[in-house]
Amino acid sequence: MEMAKTKLISLFLIFLCCGAAAQEFKWETVPMDGHRVGATIPSADNVEQALGTVKRGVYTAPNGKKYRGTVARTASALIAAQSPMAFVKEKIGYAPEDILRKRPEGKLNDMLVDMLMTACEEATGQKVDVGLLNYGGVRTEIHKGNVILDNIMSMLPFDNYIYLVRLKGSDLKNIYETMTRYGIQLVGGVKLVFTKENELVSIEIGGKALEEDKEYTLATVDFLLDGGDHFQAAKNALELVGTGVLLRDGVLAQLRKMVEEKGVIEYRTDGRIAVL
Repeated sequence: MEMAKTKLISLFLIFLCCGAAAQEFKWETVPMDGHRVGATIPSADNVEQALGTVKRGVYTAPNGKKYRGTVARTASALIAAQSPMAFVKEKIGYAPEDILRKRPEGKLNDMLVDMLMTACEEATGQKVDVGLLNYGGVRTEIHKGNVILDNIMSMLPFDNYIYLVRLKGSDLKNIYETMTRYGIQLVGGVKLVFTKENELVSIEIGGKALEEDKEYTLATVDFLLDGGDHFQAAKNALELVGTGVLLRDGVLAQLRKMVEEKGVIEYRTDGRIAVL
């Protein structure tokens, strides 16, 4: 009996593991539909106006309608969650237009990797030649309107740390050639030209063709150092410097600077990826 029970538990665990491996999880942003009760997305300081109130088991919605039972209990749980979540509703800035991720190149692609490179330079005191981030590590996008802390945390949910890697041009070339097999990623400081068949035609860094014997500095994240998304950025590294700075925090700091200097959050592509 005990052996049969053990086998059953083992089979159940295998089922769970296989199911988890096959499941693909995605982040997405959806508009809030509050047409039935008049609810809107609350900020940190307008919870009652946006979501209504619950008193003595009765939910009074923003449009004045009253509910009991399941609706009231659900509203109560949602309202109670707002105070602990208030910090993520801090407004970082305003985006006058969408900043989206796109292949082969998008505004969000360029902005994030450029901010990675700047954050790496600030943390290490070393000049960074190029930057690399994985496309799949970016989970949501920036849409027109107010940008809050929650948007950035949802966009970069993984605790990936920024690293500086010094390597020869031949090893950097191998990183870009990996993209011909597994897809174009987020790059900075470089211009890459591909064919429609995804063959790599040319690599330019600082306006000059990549030199295989020259040393370059690469800003990236720990996930890509040793096998993440098929990249091994630290392979044959001549120097490896961990900054102790999370990518999310580095980007957030750069966004705050952008808002301070420009007043808004915006970005443009510059043609760093070309497909013939």
